[in-house]
Amino acid sequence: MSLHVTPRRLPFGVYLLAFSLFAMGSAEFLLAGVLPAIADDLRITLSSAGALISAFAVGVVVGGPPLAIMTLRWPRRTTLVVTQVLFAVSVAVGLLTDSYPVLLTSRFVCGLAYAGFWAVAAVTAIGLVPSDRTARASGVVVSGLSLAMIAGGPAGALISYFTGWRGGFWGVIALTVAGAVLTLLVLPVTATGTEPSVRRELRTMGRPRLWVVYAVTILSTAAYMVSFNYLAAFLTEVTRVPGVWVPAILALFGVGAFAGLSFGGRIADRRPSHALLLGAAGILVSSVLLAVLARHAFAVIPLVLLLGIAGFVLNPAIYGRVFTIASEAPTLAGATTVSAFQLGISLVPAFAGIAFDAGAGVVSVAWIGAGLAAATALAVLLDRRLSRRDRIGAGEASLTR
Repeated sequence: MSLHVTPRRLPFGVYLLAFSLFAMGSAEFLLAGVLPAIADDLRITLSSAGALISAFAVGVVVGGPPLAIMTLRWPRRTTLVVTQVLFAVSVAVGLLTDSYPVLLTSRFVCGLAYAGFWAVAAVTAIGLVPSDRTARASGVVVSGLSLAMIAGGPAGALISYFTGWRGGFWGVIALTVAGAVLTLLVLPVTATGTEPSVRRELRTMGRPRLWVVYAVTILSTAAYMVSFNYLAAFLTEVTRVPGVWVPAILALFGVGAFAGLSFGGRIADRRPSHALLLGAAGILVSSVLLAVLARHAFAVIPLVLLLGIAGFVLNPAIYGRVFTIASEAPTLAGATTVSAFQLGISLVPAFAGIAFDAGAGVVSVAWIGAGLAAATALAVLLDRRLSRRDRIGAGEASLTR
């Protein structure tokens, strides 16, 4: 009996990276569920407690690219373990203090470590698989985040309900340390292909096509997150869904996200533009229907599932495009992709705030999502046009040799 892994099955290391991202990502989704408890315990305002979310987001946005450069010459496995340990230690420091400034700083450092791990995990995953399955492998790694949204965050919040707000975070630390140990013991050393070069990484970042893909990342992420972030208010105030059902409907979005990653990962390696356009169109259609049918629960509930599917169909294709364009220098490009995802999330309050300040109701967020999805589709078409032009240019150059 052969012990070799079947050709269609991804290596265990890819799933280990997904587990580790699940462990660390659970801390991000858990925090929102315990903000009132943190505010009461530290005797701060709820808005001050909310700044802990922003501190984490800022760490992710600004931390990924510099950390990628700093660790460029490290073995990837070493970088993964170091960022996991840094993350766990930072969470522990925040739990062992009653000082709000220390807790705020620890959240920022958590964001730095999280961004560094996520970026290197994506690059490591593509080094574990053949070139025709890079998008699928990236999708599996990112699925750890959707599982954190579905299960990790809610489970951590439940633990914190019975043990105090710190309890769920101790669970995150335990899982993160377990992931670090397994990474050190099990994950193989992947070849980098070429000698790491900061100059080459920076030169690669100057390619216009790469920034078009980053625009797709920012716009598409904001497009589905603007509806998701205000979904609770949307459901209770407009759709008139009883509050007890809101968590289940929010979890339905996470189920859709997991399905979208699985489906998107399977088609993105062969047809990345199709996956990107399909996702953008799905966000556009589901957002418009959410706005039009906002008062009808029988329509809104399945549309939440569709929004999750459409939003996350794009993610594997985004990574596939980034690592195709920056194949010889993927580390900084991958780290910037992580920052672009987080920047899209961070822009959501600004987009919604403009509408709310103008007197628009909560339904306006769905229309904003539709507009951002339309802009995403235009950016995808631009990426396709630039890719076609480069292929034609490369073909002409080969004929003249």
